[in-house]
Amino acid sequence: MPFLCRSFILWGFILLTNIFFRTDSSKRIMSVVARQGIKYSIIGYLGFLLGTFSAIFIFPYDMEFYGKLRYILPTAEMIVPIVVFGLSFSNVKFFSKVNADGRHHNMLSLSLLAVVVNFLIFTGGYFVVNLLFPQLQKTELWEMKRLILPMVLVLALSSVFNKFLTNYKRIVVPNIFENFIPKLANLGAFCLFFFLGFAEKTAYGFFFLMFLMSLLGYGYYTNRLEKIKPDFGVNYFKKDNFYREIFTYSLFGFLGNIGNYIAIRIDNFMIGEFISFEENGIYSNIFSIISIIVVPQMGLFNISAPIINKVLITGDYRELDRFHKKTSLSLFFLGLVLFCCIVVGFPYLADFMKNGEDLRSSEPVLWILGFAMLFDLATGFNGHIISLSRYYKFNIVVMLILAVLTISLNMIFLKKTNLGILGIAIAYAISLSLFNIIKIVFNYWKFKVFPLGIEMIYAMILGCLSINVAIFLPDFKLNIINLFYKPAVVLILLFIGNHFLKIYPLDKYLNKSFIKSLFRF
Repeated sequence: MPFLCRSFILWGFILLTNIFFRTDSSKRIMSVVARQGIKYSIIGYLGFLLGTFSAIFIFPYDMEFYGKLRYILPTAEMIVPIVVFGLSFSNVKFFSKVNADGRHHNMLSLSLLAVVVNFLIFTGGYFVVNLLFPQLQKTELWEMKRLILPMVLVLALSSVFNKFLTNYKRIVVPNIFENFIPKLANLGAFCLFFFLGFAEKTAYGFFFLMFLMSLLGYGYYTNRLEKIKPDFGVNYFKKDNFYREIFTYSLFGFLGNIGNYIAIRIDNFMIGEFISFEENGIYSNIFSIISIIVVPQMGLFNISAPIINKVLITGDYRELDRFHKKTSLSLFFLGLVLFCCIVVGFPYLADFMKNGEDLRSSEPVLWILGFAMLFDLATGFNGHIISLSRYYKFNIVVMLILAVLTISLNMIFLKKTNLGILGIAIAYAISLSLFNIIKIVFNYWKFKVFPLGIEMIYAMILGCLSINVAIFLPDFKLNIINLFYKPAVVLILLFIGNHFLKIYPLDKYLNKSFIKSLFRF
């Protein structure tokens, strides 16, 4: 695994540089974007290393407790969009205007206040509903409400800070709070409970404290970039009914975002509520391993959002299409390399894990989730184009359809089949793929931008051949050798194939000046 991770990071450095090869007029901006995007990926990979170490050597000791931890956070994250109400996105959409008028801190202050008010309203409504319908008090959500509800508030406030910081083209430090801290929280809480013998409540307390520290870190870092000036005045937003424009955008952002969160987070909720916490632990373990292929995605999307917004304002759709294609190919090719290495090494990796036979028996879940994520990478930042354009209301329709479809498919596979977590994985793959297809069609219709290219087909064929060659190669008696040499064969074949097929121009992006710039914060 160390060899693979070093290879993944090297490929991440190389592949992501292509998306930032721009004209002279925007080189400085793209240089910042490139450095931030790649540093983001480094943090992501470090987080992955920690998560992989935990998944292999720690969490398998008690899948049930790990399943509980993986139920708490996704459940809280599904509620967050209700509390945030799209305000985090409004802090990006309207930043140029409010910043020009010197009111960006005014908007930030009011957004944070609104989140607190929304949380109080939601919490009151939640308790009223549970009192009116006592059967709801039999759910795991009700049992864990004392932890999940405070988590919602902390995550909601953190979400506003996170999006606000993207306006400064700074995503590296926030990524530590967003990606690295949750893994430390999981690991620390698990070790306190299982290895040190503390009570579950103590472990949960540590878990919550880590996210509270992240929120404080967001506030400190924001203040460090530009001193925060709390301003809760509303006169600026009353002028010309500007608040109505913000409210409308936030409303539609909320309706769209909640569907997205449901689609992404509902798996752990459904498994925890309807199957078992142990199965939730197994599913989460597999999901965390395969998720390495999407590590660079969020960093790129966060840092690209202001750039996409600017291009949409100018109406330069040809430049948007070029940027879209290069970004999508970069993400897809990197994701494919990682996917190929993971699937050929997973059977041997499972042999080194406690209760690895349970993970090995669920290997089809790995393949299904992996293919769904690869297609998601291939479609690039489709959603960002829509959400930042004047057609952002379309996201409501798409996201709500996605939410209904995801819930329906999960219930069908849970109630009508005996597939268990495999059925949940299939439901996830179908929903995510249909969701991306709808966005591709819409963006081509409205903007004439299309993320897919013939290079992706060549890459997919090359990846399939590499996987089959590695699988059919003879196994050594020692699985530790198989774990390293088969993924290494895949990497070699992909490098050789790419050299002859010219899928991705790696040789153009191996320059010393750019690599040196990665170490300037």
